[in-house]
Amino acid sequence: MSKRIELIFKNEAGRNVTVSVANPTEPVDPELVSQVMADVIAQDAFITTGGKLVAKHSARIVERNVENIEIPVSE
Repeated sequence: MSKRIELIFKNEAGRNVTVSVANPTEPVDPELVSQVMADVIAQDAFITTGGKLVAKHSARIVERNVENIEIPVSE
């Protein structure tokens, strides 16, 4: 199982841009996440094909579970 936090911004073109960070510290502090997102915007940390990041849209924790299935292999 792996977890990541996705910070979703709007760029100048109005499109969503997602920045993912693996293994977030939990529990997640919504105020800190909001402040980090504001800092990213203020510092022009990322420029996209649609321009600069201009607004916070949302944030979420994403978990991924992978279960391998053993299958017979013929040679």
